[in-house]
Amino acid sequence: MIIPSPHSAGKAHAGPPYRYHLFQAYGVELEYMIVDCDTLQVKPIADDLLKHELGYFGADCVRGPITWSNEMVLHVIELKSTQPEGNLSNLGHLLADEVRYINHILKQWDARLLPGGCHPAFRPEKETRLWPHESNEIYEAYNRIFNCRGHGWSNLQSTHLNLPFYDDEEFAQLHAAVRVVLPLIPALCASSPMVEETLTGSRDTRLKYYKNNQSRIPSITGRIIPEAVFSRRTYLKNIYEKIKADLRPHDPQGILNPVWVNSRGAVPRFDRGSVEIRLIDSQECPAADIAVSLLLAETIRALAGNMFAPVAELMKCPSDMLTDILDRTIEEGEDALLPEEYVRYFEFDPEKYTAGSLWKKITGHLINRDVRVISGSEPELKIIFDEGTLATRIIRAVKQAGAWQPVYRQLADCLEQNKMFIP
Repeated sequence: MIIPSPHSAGKAHAGPPYRYHLFQAYGVELEYMIVDCDTLQVKPIADDLLKHELGYFGADCVRGPITWSNEMVLHVIELKSTQPEGNLSNLGHLLADEVRYINHILKQWDARLLPGGCHPAFRPEKETRLWPHESNEIYEAYNRIFNCRGHGWSNLQSTHLNLPFYDDEEFAQLHAAVRVVLPLIPALCASSPMVEETLTGSRDTRLKYYKNNQSRIPSITGRIIPEAVFSRRTYLKNIYEKIKADLRPHDPQGILNPVWVNSRGAVPRFDRGSVEIRLIDSQECPAADIAVSLLLAETIRALAGNMFAPVAELMKCPSDMLTDILDRTIEEGEDALLPEEYVRYFEFDPEKYTAGSLWKKITGHLINRDVRVISGSEPELKIIFDEGTLATRIIRAVKQAGAWQPVYRQLADCLEQNKMFIP
């Protein structure tokens, strides 16, 4: 979803009193749809699922290292690491176990989980049902201001990757590296090429809605690519204070917290020392999500550690160029052509790169530098590089099948079995 629920913004990720340094630990959040086993239409029963485990209509169910949480709408459930984790690969196995357990529970309602950035047939104006229980005043406030019966609110599923920083110096390094990587994300993990039973022509339809759904208050999303701001003080003054002021006429009771509301593609949480990356479409299974998260994390680590261009140069990377590249990858995914001046930040030969070929080059470079965690996800990344993003694979499969149902039924099976989707 676009916004974090208030509990995910604090309670479930409260963590220990100390702060982590760069890349010492990670947080991952995965969102899935609950659908009917036969028709694959959404089933708004996330509250019943949580009640099954909790005994009451609660918002969070902590099951050791994995927590289940509600989202804005009743047909979406979120699975996330309860605390920051040092081993992303192990986290993938834990998440896969939770998926299977949830699917076992959902059988009593003839329901199952479905992956992907958008539901391919959901009609938000008719089918949206907001969370009515704990903290629902937050969602009602959003609904009053923005009207959440639209794809940009009630038909978006993403993976969030949280990366830590300790102080202002580490925030500057991390934020500079994250900004440069953000435009490449749809070329790695777009998975939303279809809404209302129609292929939209965009690989990442979710992000098209993401960009515009809060246009009534432009400061909330900015240009999606965060501003070139590299200190806590400047960020609070220039961004959070602006959001707070712009919200006030629409939210006189002060229900909405500017920190929760900030919807840029990467959002710093200075209270807990992390940057949350929010442009990743939900993949077909946890193994794929973890592979994508590992590659993103290690690419950002390499940039922040001066393995490519110096961080001082990354800080100068113009927002106009990054925004333009993001627009291209939203539409064309891995096939988007990149400007040579952007490729220079990775210090590769200035030649014609598509976003997909640049990802291959980066991955090979990291493996050659003995980044072993990337090697562990090579099978999943190879499928993405050889067969295309999940969006590309979905488009190909839907065209072959002539219908969306058999394709998304196979995707639901991939999620259950924690395996990659190959048409």
